[in-house]
Amino acid sequence: MCNLLDDAWLSARSSNSVVGEGHRGLGAFEEVGVRRLLLGAERFQDIAVELPTQKPAIFRQLLLPIVVDALGRPRDAAEWVAMFKAGAFSPEQCDKLNAYLDGHRHLFDLFGKDAPFAQVAGLRTARDETKGAALLVATAATGNNVPLFSSRSEGDSLELTPAQAARWLLHTHCWDTAAIKTGAVGDPRVKAGKTTGNPVGPLGQLGVVMPKGRTVYETLLLNIPFGQPLLSDDLPQWRRREPDGRGEGTLSCATPAWQARASRGLLDVWTWQSRRIRLVPEETPSGLRVTQVVVAAGDRLDSTPDHEPHTAWIVDSAATRGKKSGKGKVVSPVRPRRHQLGRAAWRGLNALLAVDRAGEQIDATDVRAGFHTSVLLSRIGAVRERLPQEYPLQVELTGIAYGTQSSVVEDVFFDEIPLPLTALNPDGIVCGSLLEALSQAEGLAGAVNNLSADLRRAAGTEPIPWDKGQRPGDTLLHALDPLVRRLLVGLRTIGEDFEQSERGLTAWEQKAGRETWKVAEQVLSTAAPTLFSGRTVTKDGKERVYQLSRAERHFLDRMDEILTRRAALRKAA
Repeated sequence: MCNLLDDAWLSARSSNSVVGEGHRGLGAFEEVGVRRLLLGAERFQDIAVELPTQKPAIFRQLLLPIVVDALGRPRDAAEWVAMFKAGAFSPEQCDKLNAYLDGHRHLFDLFGKDAPFAQVAGLRTARDETKGAALLVATAATGNNVPLFSSRSEGDSLELTPAQAARWLLHTHCWDTAAIKTGAVGDPRVKAGKTTGNPVGPLGQLGVVMPKGRTVYETLLLNIPFGQPLLSDDLPQWRRREPDGRGEGTLSCATPAWQARASRGLLDVWTWQSRRIRLVPEETPSGLRVTQVVVAAGDRLDSTPDHEPHTAWIVDSAATRGKKSGKGKVVSPVRPRRHQLGRAAWRGLNALLAVDRAGEQIDATDVRAGFHTSVLLSRIGAVRERLPQEYPLQVELTGIAYGTQSSVVEDVFFDEIPLPLTALNPDGIVCGSLLEALSQAEGLAGAVNNLSADLRRAAGTEPIPWDKGQRPGDTLLHALDPLVRRLLVGLRTIGEDFEQSERGLTAWEQKAGRETWKVAEQVLSTAAPTLFSGRTVTKDGKERVYQLSRAERHFLDRMDEILTRRAALRKAA
């Protein structure tokens, strides 16, 4: 009946494929269960998912907490580095994992009668109503949630295989919308058959930042922060399944009743049960399928805990907090930094590289104003000198944009960027080089936009508003995207060599300058003949002449101010 530990429901890419002259290539996909994936984690590169947001849900709700609850987390940097360099779980660790999985196997039955995994047995409404399985699927049309270009309408039935249902079940706990939820029998807070005020799932409130390694084993380690042993009451949800007793005492998530409370720790927040759910399976001509579900209100986080490892943070100044506080309202000094749709991940490097200079991070609030990177990247930064400097660390960023009072999914954000380990040294050459290149890219986009604005003013029209339409700066940033990613990969191997960094930045400036001029030429080519004479505009008693030659001269001067190495080479030639 689909036990998630031993039945195959995850698609994993093997890492043992060799192509050509001994070069390692992309391996074949295999269907595996949790036990096989974890015990052979070094043999798999990654897992495949239907939607990028499923991956952090599977790791947080299942893989990471199993490993940490079974083995404990590394106590300090030395223990973490030793585990990471081992490249695989030791025989003793595999024995502990096996014993843990055997001891809790009955709690991982997807359709278990008494304790279905991540669900509430017998969950029902007062009228025994159920809804279509599409309610679990973020990309499927259901109720007010009608994704753009969806291939299905709400009237189309959706049959989920047990494997699909398991993945979307975990996704719902992490990313569900904030719509009104069906009232469940046994929930004392139900009013008129429903519950209101439900927030989006906990990951929907973050901009998820997930480090990725070369294998599943490395990815697991990169996502487990080392530190003090976890508290005794910090448990994964499958160990909080008391069917009786008050939830306040047991923190049980096996009853329709729910709580608004603080997280007890890492395992608790990873496996947070933000909804009460029951899958309704039935036999069909195609086999066992989930066609109906019950989704009700679940536990609510009082606030994003400072031990949340998978987000970068915005740190407000005291003055900013004072403005937000209003009538005695308490405002947290830090808040999760969400991703901006339409912006490449590298444009947020200033937040990802904002590592605590002390090197020892106690919690996410112990930082200076501005940004702070995620707990995980802080930990990786602390051990960077003990790892190969050319290690191919990748960072995956995921998020969801909600609309209409967060009751519908509007868009999904996903990007992946290479990140040099040496960039996590805030005082290092590589970090400074990357931040300089980022500033230059944004400056060039602004220069092209100003060129367009000046030409439009010369023609007697208003500049394109920043929030409407596509401006030429957006086109330029798209063209610069592969150059920035190439720079990120190239800086992995230079260490703290200033001369190599300068050569890399010079090459970047030359290429960025060429791409910028291509976009500028397109803007200039649209200029009408009247722009040669220009137009005089009076504002605040001052006259300013806008004409083609002045706009182009100002743009070229601005390029030289931004790309100083390129300008110096040109003048020296």
